[in-house]
Amino acid sequence: MNRMLVFIIVFFLLLNSQLHAQTANEPKHNPEEWSEPFKPFRIAGDVYYVGTYDLASYLIVTGKGNILINTGLAGSLPLIKKNIAELGFRFSDIKILLTTQAHFDHVGAMAAVKKETGAKFWADKADADVLRSGGVTDYELGRLGISFEPVIPDRLLEDNAVIKLGNTEITLLHHPGHTKGSCSYMLTTKDQERSYVVLIANMPSIIINKKFPEATAYPAIEKDYAYTLSAMRKLKFDIWLASHASQFNLHTKYKPGNGYNPSAFFDNGGYIKALDKLQQDFVKKQQE
Repeated sequence: MNRMLVFIIVFFLLLNSQLHAQTANEPKHNPEEWSEPFKPFRIAGDVYYVGTYDLASYLIVTGKGNILINTGLAGSLPLIKKNIAELGFRFSDIKILLTTQAHFDHVGAMAAVKKETGAKFWADKADADVLRSGGVTDYELGRLGISFEPVIPDRLLEDNAVIKLGNTEITLLHHPGHTKGSCSYMLTTKDQERSYVVLIANMPSIIINKKFPEATAYPAIEKDYAYTLSAMRKLKFDIWLASHASQFNLHTKYKPGNGYNPSAFFDNGGYIKALDKLQQDFVKKQQE
Protein backbone atom coordinates (compact mmCIF):
# COMPACT_ATOMS: atom_id res chain seq x y z
CA MET A 1 0.00 0.00 0.00
CA ASN A 2 2.80 2.40 0.89
CA ARG A 3 4.64 1.62 -2.34
CA MET A 4 1.45 2.22 -4.33
CA LEU A 5 0.91 5.55 -2.56
CA VAL A 6 4.45 6.63 -3.35
CA PHE A 7 3.95 5.65 -6.99
CA ILE A 8 0.76 7.69 -7.23
CA ILE A 9 2.41 10.73 -5.64
CA VAL A 10 5.42 10.54 -7.96
CA PHE A 11 3.14 10.11 -10.99
CA PHE A 12 1.17 13.24 -10.23
CA LEU A 13 4.30 15.24 -9.44
CA LEU A 14 5.73 14.31 -12.83
CA LEU A 15 2.45 15.08 -14.55
CA ASN A 16 2.27 18.45 -12.85
CA SER A 17 5.84 19.31 -13.82
CA GLN A 18 5.10 18.42 -17.45
CA LEU A 19 2.04 20.65 -17.48
CA HIS A 20 3.98 23.57 -16.04
CA ALA A 21 6.83 22.95 -18.46
CA GLN A 22 4.51 23.52 -21.38
CA THR A 23 5.65 26.78 -22.93
CA ALA A 24 3.68 29.37 -24.80
CA ASN A 25 4.00 29.31 -28.57
CA GLU A 26 4.10 33.06 -29.11
CA PRO A 27 3.72 33.86 -32.84
CA LYS A 28 6.95 34.75 -34.62
CA HIS A 29 7.60 37.38 -37.27
CA ASN A 30 5.77 40.11 -35.37
CA PRO A 31 6.35 43.74 -36.42
CA GLU A 32 9.78 44.94 -35.30
CA GLU A 33 8.13 47.94 -33.63
CA TRP A 34 6.52 45.59 -31.13
CA SER A 35 9.91 44.70 -29.65
CA GLU A 36 11.94 47.82 -30.40
CA PRO A 37 13.03 49.71 -27.25
CA PHE A 38 11.61 53.15 -26.58
CA LYS A 39 12.71 55.69 -24.01
CA PRO A 40 10.20 55.92 -21.13
CA PHE A 41 8.67 59.27 -20.28
CA ARG A 42 6.10 61.05 -18.18
CA ILE A 43 2.86 61.68 -20.07
CA ALA A 44 0.84 63.60 -17.51
CA GLY A 45 0.72 63.70 -13.73
CA ASP A 46 1.32 60.19 -12.43
CA VAL A 47 0.92 58.46 -15.82
CA TYR A 48 4.10 57.20 -17.52
CA TYR A 49 4.85 55.37 -20.77
CA VAL A 50 7.08 52.32 -20.16
CA GLY A 51 6.33 50.16 -23.21
CA THR A 52 8.14 49.36 -26.45
CA TYR A 53 8.07 51.47 -29.60
CA ASP A 54 4.54 50.35 -30.43
CA LEU A 55 3.19 48.07 -27.69
CA ALA A 56 2.04 50.50 -25.04
CA SER A 57 2.53 49.79 -21.35
CA TYR A 58 1.55 52.38 -18.77
CA LEU A 59 2.80 52.85 -15.23
CA ILE A 60 0.41 54.63 -12.88
CA VAL A 61 2.26 55.82 -9.79
CA THR A 62 0.47 56.12 -6.45
CA GLY A 63 1.51 56.69 -2.86
CA LYS A 64 0.71 53.06 -2.01
CA GLY A 65 2.52 51.33 -4.87
CA ASN A 66 2.10 51.36 -8.62
CA ILE A 67 -0.21 49.98 -11.31
CA LEU A 68 1.02 48.52 -14.61
CA ILE A 69 -1.32 48.35 -17.60
CA ASN A 70 -0.23 45.89 -20.35
CA THR A 71 3.08 44.05 -20.62
CA GLY A 72 3.64 43.59 -24.36
CA LEU A 73 5.22 40.40 -25.68
CA ALA A 74 6.91 37.88 -23.39
CA GLY A 75 10.30 39.26 -24.39
CA SER A 76 9.29 42.79 -23.40
CA LEU A 77 9.79 42.09 -19.70
CA PRO A 78 13.47 43.21 -19.49
CA LEU A 79 12.65 46.39 -21.43
CA ILE A 80 9.73 47.27 -19.16
CA LYS A 81 11.84 46.64 -16.05
CA LYS A 82 14.62 48.82 -17.47
CA ASN A 83 12.18 51.59 -18.38
CA ILE A 84 10.62 51.63 -14.93
CA ALA A 85 14.05 51.79 -13.29
CA GLU A 86 15.15 54.56 -15.66
CA LEU A 87 12.22 56.66 -14.49
CA GLY A 88 13.36 56.20 -10.89
CA PHE A 89 10.71 53.71 -9.79
CA ARG A 90 11.03 50.18 -8.47
CA PHE A 91 9.67 47.23 -10.40
CA SER A 92 8.87 45.56 -7.07
CA ASP A 93 6.49 48.42 -6.19
CA ILE A 94 3.94 47.24 -8.77
CA LYS A 95 0.87 46.19 -6.75
CA ILE A 96 -1.85 45.85 -9.39
CA LEU A 97 -1.68 44.55 -12.96
CA LEU A 98 -4.27 45.37 -15.63
CA THR A 99 -4.66 44.77 -19.35
CA THR A 100 -6.75 46.25 -22.13
CA GLN A 101 -7.18 42.88 -23.88
CA ALA A 102 -6.25 39.21 -23.59
CA HIS A 103 -3.97 38.93 -26.62
CA PHE A 104 -0.33 37.80 -26.60
CA ASP A 105 0.95 41.23 -27.63
CA HIS A 106 -0.46 42.81 -24.47
CA VAL A 107 -0.27 40.05 -21.83
CA GLY A 108 2.77 38.13 -23.08
CA ALA A 109 4.77 38.91 -19.94
CA MET A 110 1.83 39.24 -17.54
CA ALA A 111 2.35 35.90 -15.75
CA ALA A 112 6.07 36.61 -15.33
CA VAL A 113 5.47 40.11 -13.94
CA LYS A 114 2.85 38.73 -11.56
CA LYS A 115 5.26 36.08 -10.33
CA GLU A 116 8.22 38.45 -9.90
CA THR A 117 6.35 41.27 -8.18
CA GLY A 118 3.60 39.42 -6.33
CA ALA A 119 1.16 41.97 -7.76
CA LYS A 120 -2.53 41.17 -8.07
CA PHE A 121 -3.91 40.81 -11.58
CA TRP A 122 -7.36 42.32 -12.13
CA ALA A 123 -9.14 41.69 -15.43
CA ASP A 124 -12.42 42.15 -17.26
CA LYS A 125 -14.39 39.01 -16.44
CA ALA A 126 -15.29 38.39 -20.10
CA ASP A 127 -11.60 37.70 -20.86
CA ALA A 128 -11.05 35.44 -17.84
CA ASP A 129 -11.28 32.12 -19.72
CA VAL A 130 -8.88 33.27 -22.43
CA LEU A 131 -6.37 34.46 -19.84
CA ARG A 132 -6.53 31.16 -17.96
CA SER A 133 -6.07 29.17 -21.17
CA GLY A 134 -3.13 31.18 -22.49
CA GLY A 135 -5.21 32.29 -25.47
CA VAL A 136 -6.53 28.87 -26.49
CA THR A 137 -10.18 29.80 -25.91
CA ASP A 138 -10.02 33.08 -27.83
CA TYR A 139 -12.68 33.17 -30.56
CA GLU A 140 -10.11 34.07 -33.25
CA LEU A 141 -6.51 33.75 -32.00
CA GLY A 142 -7.28 30.44 -30.32
CA ARG A 143 -6.09 28.87 -33.58
CA LEU A 144 -2.55 29.80 -32.47
CA GLY A 145 -2.75 27.48 -29.46
CA ILE A 146 -1.12 28.67 -26.25
CA SER A 147 0.16 32.05 -27.41
CA PHE A 148 1.05 33.43 -23.96
CA GLU A 149 1.75 31.97 -20.54
CA PRO A 150 -1.61 31.34 -18.86
CA VAL A 151 -2.37 33.77 -16.06
CA ILE A 152 -5.19 33.52 -13.53
CA PRO A 153 -6.85 36.82 -12.57
CA ASP A 154 -7.04 37.54 -8.85
CA ARG A 155 -10.15 39.65 -9.31
CA LEU A 156 -12.71 39.80 -12.10
CA LEU A 157 -14.18 43.18 -13.01
CA GLU A 158 -17.35 44.37 -14.68
CA ASP A 159 -18.16 47.57 -16.56
CA ASN A 160 -17.54 50.74 -14.49
CA ALA A 161 -15.62 48.83 -11.80
CA VAL A 162 -13.28 51.13 -9.87
CA ILE A 163 -9.71 50.08 -9.18
CA LYS A 164 -8.35 51.87 -6.12
CA LEU A 165 -4.77 52.14 -4.92
CA GLY A 166 -3.72 54.91 -2.58
CA ASN A 167 -5.51 58.08 -3.69
CA THR A 168 -5.77 56.87 -7.28
CA GLU A 169 -9.01 55.59 -8.79
CA ILE A 170 -9.17 54.01 -12.24
CA THR A 171 -12.50 53.14 -13.85
CA LEU A 172 -12.70 50.11 -16.15
CA LEU A 173 -14.90 50.58 -19.20
CA HIS A 174 -16.09 47.35 -20.83
CA HIS A 175 -15.46 47.81 -24.58
CA PRO A 176 -15.89 44.33 -26.13
CA GLY A 177 -15.44 43.35 -29.76
CA HIS A 178 -11.70 43.05 -30.35
CA THR A 179 -11.84 40.46 -27.56
CA LYS A 180 -14.86 39.55 -25.47
CA GLY A 181 -13.35 41.36 -22.50
CA SER A 182 -11.57 44.25 -24.18
CA CYS A 183 -11.66 47.30 -21.96
CA SER A 184 -10.50 50.88 -21.63
CA TYR A 185 -9.53 52.79 -18.48
CA MET A 186 -10.21 56.31 -17.27
CA LEU A 187 -8.53 58.15 -14.42
CA THR A 188 -7.87 61.65 -13.21
CA THR A 189 -4.29 62.65 -12.52
CA LYS A 190 -2.67 65.99 -11.75
CA ASP A 191 0.57 67.90 -11.68
CA GLN A 192 1.47 71.29 -10.17
CA GLU A 193 -0.46 73.11 -12.88
CA ARG A 194 -3.79 71.27 -13.22
CA SER A 195 -5.62 67.97 -13.30
CA TYR A 196 -6.17 65.79 -16.38
CA VAL A 197 -8.80 63.22 -17.26
CA VAL A 198 -6.90 60.45 -19.06
CA LEU A 199 -8.46 57.79 -21.27
CA ILE A 200 -6.41 54.66 -22.05
CA ALA A 201 -8.51 53.40 -24.93
CA ASN A 202 -8.73 49.93 -26.37
CA MET A 203 -9.59 50.82 -29.95
CA PRO A 204 -12.09 48.28 -31.42
CA SER A 205 -10.25 47.11 -34.52
CA ILE A 206 -11.69 44.10 -36.35
CA ILE A 207 -9.44 41.04 -36.60
CA ILE A 208 -11.65 38.42 -38.29
CA ASN A 209 -11.61 37.80 -42.05
CA LYS A 210 -14.94 35.98 -41.98
CA LYS A 211 -18.36 37.59 -41.87
CA PHE A 212 -19.82 38.45 -38.46
CA PRO A 213 -22.45 35.62 -38.55
CA GLU A 214 -19.67 33.14 -39.31
CA ALA A 215 -17.87 33.96 -36.06
CA THR A 216 -19.83 31.24 -34.26
CA ALA A 217 -17.43 31.19 -31.30
CA TYR A 218 -18.48 34.77 -30.56
CA PRO A 219 -22.20 35.12 -31.40
CA ALA A 220 -22.46 38.62 -29.90
CA ILE A 221 -19.50 40.04 -31.80
CA GLU A 222 -21.46 42.36 -34.11
CA LYS A 223 -23.62 43.68 -31.28
CA ASP A 224 -20.56 44.19 -29.07
CA TYR A 225 -18.70 46.19 -31.71
CA ALA A 226 -21.77 48.38 -32.26
CA TYR A 227 -22.05 49.00 -28.52
CA THR A 228 -18.37 49.82 -28.10
CA LEU A 229 -18.19 52.23 -31.03
CA SER A 230 -21.23 54.07 -29.69
CA ALA A 231 -20.03 54.12 -26.06
CA MET A 232 -16.56 55.37 -26.93
CA ARG A 233 -17.95 58.40 -28.76
CA LYS A 234 -19.66 59.57 -25.56
CA LEU A 235 -16.50 59.72 -23.46
CA LYS A 236 -15.14 63.05 -22.23
CA PHE A 237 -11.44 63.44 -21.48
CA ASP A 238 -8.40 65.69 -21.81
CA ILE A 239 -5.84 63.12 -22.96
CA TRP A 240 -6.30 59.87 -24.83
CA LEU A 241 -3.84 57.01 -25.16
CA ALA A 242 -4.25 53.50 -26.55
CA SER A 243 -3.01 49.91 -26.51
CA HIS A 244 -0.68 50.59 -29.45
CA ALA A 245 1.42 53.74 -29.76
CA SER A 246 0.58 53.91 -33.46
CA GLN A 247 -3.14 54.09 -32.69
CA PHE A 248 -2.82 57.50 -31.01
CA ASN A 249 0.12 58.78 -33.09
CA LEU A 250 2.53 58.79 -30.15
CA HIS A 251 5.59 59.27 -32.32
CA THR A 252 4.16 62.41 -33.89
CA LYS A 253 3.24 63.86 -30.50
CA TYR A 254 6.42 62.92 -28.65
CA LYS A 255 10.09 62.54 -29.56
CA PRO A 256 12.62 61.06 -27.12
CA GLY A 257 14.26 63.92 -25.27
CA ASN A 258 11.23 66.20 -25.38
CA GLY A 259 10.36 67.87 -22.12
CA TYR A 260 7.28 67.19 -20.04
CA ASN A 261 4.29 68.42 -22.05
CA PRO A 262 0.85 66.91 -21.35
CA SER A 263 -0.79 69.28 -23.84
CA ALA A 264 0.91 67.38 -26.66
CA PHE A 265 -1.64 64.65 -26.01
CA PHE A 266 -4.71 66.91 -26.17
CA ASP A 267 -6.18 65.40 -29.32
CA ASN A 268 -9.93 64.92 -29.23
CA GLY A 269 -10.07 65.42 -32.99
CA GLY A 270 -7.62 62.60 -33.56
CA TYR A 271 -9.70 60.35 -31.32
CA ILE A 272 -12.89 61.01 -33.28
CA LYS A 273 -11.04 60.54 -36.56
CA ALA A 274 -9.76 57.15 -35.37
CA LEU A 275 -13.26 56.11 -34.31
CA ASP A 276 -14.66 57.25 -37.67
CA LYS A 277 -12.22 54.94 -39.46
CA LEU A 278 -13.14 52.03 -37.19
CA GLN A 279 -16.85 52.77 -37.76
CA GLN A 280 -16.26 52.58 -41.51
CA ASP A 281 -14.50 49.23 -41.10
CA PHE A 282 -17.44 47.99 -39.02
CA VAL A 283 -20.06 49.04 -41.58
CA LYS A 284 -18.02 47.45 -44.37
CA LYS A 285 -17.85 44.20 -42.42
CA GLN A 286 -21.63 44.28 -41.85
CA GLN A 287 -22.17 44.57 -45.60
CA GLU A 288 -20.05 41.56 -46.54
